[in-house]
Amino acid sequence: MLLGSTLATYDSLAVADSSFALMQYDAARSAYAALLQRDSTDPGVLWRLARVNICMGDTAARSRREPYYRAAVRYARAGIVADDSLGECHTWLAASLGNIAMYEGSNTKVELAGEIKNELDRAIALNSSDDVAWSILGSFFRALGNVSWLERTLARVLYGKLPDGGYEDAEAALKKAIAIAPDVMRHQFELGLVYADWGKPEEAHQVFEKAMTLPVTRLSDLRALERMKRFVARLQGKED
Repeated sequence: MLLGSTLATYDSLAVADSSFALMQYDAARSAYAALLQRDSTDPGVLWRLARVNICMGDTAARSRREPYYRAAVRYARAGIVADDSLGECHTWLAASLGNIAMYEGSNTKVELAGEIKNELDRAIALNSSDDVAWSILGSFFRALGNVSWLERTLARVLYGKLPDGGYEDAEAALKKAIAIAPDVMRHQFELGLVYADWGKPEEAHQVFEKAMTLPVTRLSDLRALERMKRFVARLQGKED
């Protein structure tokens, strides 16, 4: 009886994962939620719920994103409580915290920056082949690269020190993500953004051209494609 129940759970998880892979996020979230009804502390289901909520937030109207991201934080934290040794829980907690930071004040943003870095370090320590963790770390370092010296000084004086990092660190982290998963559009897209912010438009152009040939595996990739097309058109003087 126990074996039958376990097999049924695996089958249900496979169905939920299939819906997610097909970018049917509502169906995937419902399927994961049904699994959580059977076991509310299953960390494998909890991190997947964090992931699908982030994907839903990323593709929702801007005014409707926040609840998805905050739900993702709750699921990822619950996953860590259930099993602190599962790297995906730390990866997706970092991702969800990065998304809610935009809704917080300066003091909380600085606190979240430290927590995001700690969660990514933990995720990579648990699984150095986690391309998603490396990719998010690259995005994190890019954000730090966009913080001016004055903003860093004010943050240190008023709220506490920001983590170290910048464009070079972002480039290194994203290249690791790409080495692990070369066909994931997000990794290439984020590397292109690093070069664009770094004042290296030709390098950004080269990376974007590569990224635009990769398969769409997330609905958010469609938005990335549009941004890359606009960048390339602007660089070539073809933008309307």
